[in-house]
Amino acid sequence: MRLKIFVFISLVSILILSFNKKEFSRNTSVKPNINKAYSNLIFQKEEVLKSAGGTKSVLFNAAGTKLYAMNLEGLSVYEFDRENKKLNRQFQFKAHKGMGWDYQTKKPVVSWQEKPVEACFSSNDKILWVSLHNAEGIVPIKLYEDFHCLPNWDSALTKAITITNIDGSKYKVEAPLIKTGLTPKVVAVANNNLLVSNWHSKTVSVLNINNNSFPYASLVKNIKVEAIPRGISVDEKSNRSYVAIMGSNSIAVVDNKSWTLEKYIKVLANPRHIVLGDNNNMFVSFNSLNQVACINTVTGATLFTTVTHLNPRSIVLSKNKKFLFVTCYNANTVDIFKVMNDVFVPMYSLSCPGKPVGIDLYEDDNKIEAWVCNYVGGNLKVFTFEKE
Repeated sequence: MRLKIFVFISLVSILILSFNKKEFSRNTSVKPNINKAYSNLIFQKEEVLKSAGGTKSVLFNAAGTKLYAMNLEGLSVYEFDRENKKLNRQFQFKAHKGMGWDYQTKKPVVSWQEKPVEACFSSNDKILWVSLHNAEGIVPIKLYEDFHCLPNWDSALTKAITITNIDGSKYKVEAPLIKTGLTPKVVAVANNNLLVSNWHSKTVSVLNINNNSFPYASLVKNIKVEAIPRGISVDEKSNRSYVAIMGSNSIAVVDNKSWTLEKYIKVLANPRHIVLGDNNNMFVSFNSLNQVACINTVTGATLFTTVTHLNPRSIVLSKNKKFLFVTCYNANTVDIFKVMNDVFVPMYSLSCPGKPVGIDLYEDDNKIEAWVCNYVGGNLKVFTFEKE
């Protein structure tokens, strides 16, 4: 009899323990340890997700749960759920005619104002700042609340957005347009400020963020640079920002305290994108030269370079700063290099039809997912790699 009671109590205890374990796993989230050491990447698979036309850039939130695709020709921003790789929400801009730019003929052309180019987050990922190619400014999209422009806000500076949820329900909001300059491209956050590279104005706009006061940011000043700017990378430790002067052969160094142009670092021609590495190093893509380089931010010396496939556009580093991913627009490839002390070691060149341009990475303990947007293809391609 005692044995039966003991067995019964043991079974009940196991059931209770099992139930509590399930409840614990369901109600808590353990942040992945992405600092786990790894020295190699093994390609596993690729998936294709449909997006809108002219997808120009992609960006993960800090948690890695959502990815945002800026669809230049689709006049929209798409929000994807990373885990199930499904479209979650669509932010569709109402179109207004404006003057654009034909990059082939190098002439103005009639176009639409509301063409999303690049974006960045502020306010703990609650606001997505999006540059609009032909609207001469940027808009804040408040991702988790309804928002409307103030009654006295200039209606010419209002951008109407229709938000469509996964269940098909829709509602409309109005976003304030904050003027920066002609053909805004990259938007970057620097402490409580935003930086915007304005292609045709040849300026870098500095804006101050105010989460609680409409329109949530205000222009502080425009910094004039020597030629067309594009890529921006912010170094919070040194209080400097680095701007790729794509129309020249230099990188502008901006003092983030005084918001003044400190100096130019002379580099190879046509720098497009910049990401910061370790030990005062930065990595730069050179679009017309088909190269990427590692450059010391202090001395300005080019430490080492390598050849890529045609027209390297966006670049991104893995969290451990050991693997560099490069989208090669006219080669329809994504090139991956291992970064050693003084050399780039080619690892993969993966087919990515449809003119790849933007890229961002998701990482956890075991894998890296490279999410790439294809401009002509109007889709995203997700490449998955196992860490080892």
